[in-house]
Amino acid sequence: MFTGIVEEVGTIKSITQGSESLQLTIDVKKITEDVRLGDSISVNGVCLTVTDFTDTAFNTDVMPETFHHTALKSLTVGSKVNLERAMPADGRFGGHFVSGHVDGLGKIVNREKKDNAEYFYIEVDSELAKYMMLKGSVSVEGTSLTIFGLEDNTFTISLIPHTQDETILTTKYTGDLVNIECDMLLKYVFQLINPEKEEKKQGVSLEALREAGFLNQ
Repeated sequence: MFTGIVEEVGTIKSITQGSESLQLTIDVKKITEDVRLGDSISVNGVCLTVTDFTDTAFNTDVMPETFHHTALKSLTVGSKVNLERAMPADGRFGGHFVSGHVDGLGKIVNREKKDNAEYFYIEVDSELAKYMMLKGSVSVEGTSLTIFGLEDNTFTISLIPHTQDETILTTKYTGDLVNIECDMLLKYVFQLINPEKEEKKQGVSLEALREAGFLNQ
């Protein structure tokens, strides 16, 4: 489990590419200070397993499923990546529940500066858009963010100066693809009230919640 609070920006040192897989070596400064073999580290929002490490780098594998369904396949040597270690049980929870299981890709359709903030407008398909809600949470490239705007299948996020400085998001531009993980709790609720693959398309409503037993009749 992760929080979406990026701990460090690492650099891709080397890539060994198979037909549908990757082996990554990532240069770091502090993320391996207490790492062990088999630990999980979020790389741009994707939960990956540490297969080897030194004080200044770690190795990890990207399997075919992850290769095809995330933006990791677009990485090159020198690419910067957001990194977060799995949250310890006694840790402070500063973001939101992030599993590191990417739901799909978003496309940046616009970016603009507003005073001290950077606004990003990100388009997703309808299967992801149904999990978006105003003031709700979303993970973009492993960064926990709040949704400030919704229009059709496009949501808006705003980066404060700290997030601009401490993540890779400001290196992304119009047309770039980014890893998206929707809010875990909202997905669970949606599944509970739409148990048959959403055949009824009833959405998250008071009536649906009552039918599912969440509210008193």
